[in-house]
Amino acid sequence: MVKRTLFSPEHEDFRATVRGFVESELVPHHAQWEIDGVVPKPIWAKAGELGLLCCDLPEEYGGSGADWLYNAVVIEELARAGMSGPGFMIHSEMVAPYILSWGNEELKRKWLPRMVKGEAIGAIAMTEPSAGSDLKNIRTRAKRDGDAYVIDGQKVYISNGQSCTFTVTACKTDPDAGAKGVSLILVEADRPGFQRGRNLDKIGMKAQDTSELFYSGIRVPVGNRLGEENKGFSMLMTKLARERLVQAVRSIVVAERAIEWTVDYTAERKAFDGTIADFQNTQFVLAALDAETTAVRVFVDWCMERFMRDELTPVDAAKVKMLSTELQCKVVDQCLQFFGGYGYMTEYPIARAYIDARITRIAGGAVEVMKQIISRDLFSRVKTNR
Repeated sequence: MVKRTLFSPEHEDFRATVRGFVESELVPHHAQWEIDGVVPKPIWAKAGELGLLCCDLPEEYGGSGADWLYNAVVIEELARAGMSGPGFMIHSEMVAPYILSWGNEELKRKWLPRMVKGEAIGAIAMTEPSAGSDLKNIRTRAKRDGDAYVIDGQKVYISNGQSCTFTVTACKTDPDAGAKGVSLILVEADRPGFQRGRNLDKIGMKAQDTSELFYSGIRVPVGNRLGEENKGFSMLMTKLARERLVQAVRSIVVAERAIEWTVDYTAERKAFDGTIADFQNTQFVLAALDAETTAVRVFVDWCMERFMRDELTPVDAAKVKMLSTELQCKVVDQCLQFFGGYGYMTEYPIARAYIDARITRIAGGAVEVMKQIISRDLFSRVKTNR
């Protein structure tokens, strides 16, 4: 294991609090939540009481004014315990930053304190059946009508969709302008015309509710818009580096834990008058995985340091997201092999880690999109040097 220097003693004290919460309030019930497909809302309030939500929000909006590394501690501890739910990451790392950065003062004072307490649950609604990563082609329309927008459309694969109190919704306010016609609008879930569809049945991350959402003639005040009209696409691009770093933080922890589980298991599991760990193949495979994981861990922490200094570039965020999520999938697959039939049983953490890993190469931008971002940067240097 790499000796990490990112976290202060205060961060580690907070980690002990988070770990205690996870082990006492989440782990004993998580299997049932995977069956239910959703985490009960009272868990959010308990997390809020302990300061586990939106840790880095300013005190004036109900937060503790802590640095982002406190958020990272929460992400790491949820990943360490193999928690696919609750959707704290969406709430704290995606929704709250949009409101803080671009919401008007009324929106910030109304929603952010409630998000910190777990009284309000946020979701971000971008993806549509006909538009995944290609947000310029979304069809959900917000038509101006006096001092309101009238919103019609459909969203899909929305995390926290069943639980959310509101969504930050990507809409077309200028349908002929492509990416330059997108706006972000806060839509409360209790407004007439807002309807939750199915809680989607996924192959993994089953405790994280993920839904279809329908918007039918919903009237929303213009004041619910975040930032300027038609500037939503640039806002989304601004926050993508953070979202991708968050994926990397989670992925590298899962890879490290999978190796730990496998070392422990193979050292005890008897086979052919010895243990599985006695075989050279076991030793060599785990040694290679550990070396790769160590290298990516160093890169992830380097990116976290850059993010804390507001220096993380979109290209480096794409690199760390791509490397860490592909490594996570590789590690859990190869580690599961050492568990034999036990690795196929979901009562074992390695099986659940394997199931949950696949989405990481898609969420926050598919690996292929990351490669496109990186290659574009590479070839732009060639043109510059000519």
